[in-house]
Amino acid sequence: MTAHGGNIYSFMEKKGLDQRSVTDFSASINPLGTSKNVIQEIKKNLKNLIHYPDIHATRLIDKIAETLGVSKKSIVCGNGSTELIYLVPRIMGFRNVLIPQPTFSDYERACRIAYPSCTIKDYMLEHKNNFDIETEDLLNKILNAKPDAVFLCNPNNPTGRLIKKTSLLQIAEQAKKQKFYLIVDESFIDFCPGESVADKVEKNPYLIVLKSMTKFYALAGLRLGYGIFPANIAGMVQKHKEPWSVNTLAQSAGITALDDSAYKERTMKIVKKQKRVLEKGLQGLGIDYIPSHANYYLLHTPKALKIAEQLAKKGIMVRDCSNFEGLDHRYLRIAVKSQKENNLLLKYMEGCIE
Repeated sequence: MTAHGGNIYSFMEKKGLDQRSVTDFSASINPLGTSKNVIQEIKKNLKNLIHYPDIHATRLIDKIAETLGVSKKSIVCGNGSTELIYLVPRIMGFRNVLIPQPTFSDYERACRIAYPSCTIKDYMLEHKNNFDIETEDLLNKILNAKPDAVFLCNPNNPTGRLIKKTSLLQIAEQAKKQKFYLIVDESFIDFCPGESVADKVEKNPYLIVLKSMTKFYALAGLRLGYGIFPANIAGMVQKHKEPWSVNTLAQSAGITALDDSAYKERTMKIVKKQKRVLEKGLQGLGIDYIPSHANYYLLHTPKALKIAEQLAKKGIMVRDCSNFEGLDHRYLRIAVKSQKENNLLLKYMEGCIE
């Protein structure tokens, strides 16, 4: 089993399928696909492949700063937010880290690679509470654990649950007082307008916000993400970061994507509509799911393995979540896709259950 969703190449090889025969519900990518404006911009910039990329991603950083209302000096772009997830522990030298579970496994992996003896303390979330973080409980846990870093994914992957901005700012204030670094991964925050805390970094030297353009903007294959850092840490990250990790096409695509307001509006409408389709279908099938603020759902059913195996025979990939801390073989994650694809998934799932 791979540690991530979206590995269509391994799936195709294993099942003897071509790409046209595969429908990928295991990776939570915008069902609209890549914006036409972005594709046109990529084509226009193909002639620039003869040149090295802008090593500082200057125009892209200008656009991000303008869009978020943050200082340009606080922004570092990366080859997906994953590059930055691995850079931060390496630079900061974390020794004692607290991570709510279940969540994205690369936080722990990045810390262990940076410092193999790093102590990872899990804060286990419970299904009966929809895997929500209880703010006061977490603050007490942090007070006792005395970590030098806390990782939070918001909305969380794989649960889709959101920590409201007011609660997150409470945790960020605790970080400032207790002097631990709070790393907030906002890879899916674009599906929750108004909930980002990126604009709060400037006044909090212990808050780091990481963002991805993979999910909302469907740029998984180009690899593009960025971080908002306190100014002194941004300088350290730039110093240690590999040069040219953000290619020319990714930089151009990012600028155009951030400018495409019509695409953003269509995305929010279609995701909202298709979430209703999936929720109604899952309820009709009697499959338990965690209410989600993002473009994916965590399903809970004793037939999860059977469903995943049967769907695979139909060329449909779903995310087996048994390798997430705190989950087991009864959990699957599915993305929100187009109406045709969602209906097909529900139809095949019905067959699996029957």
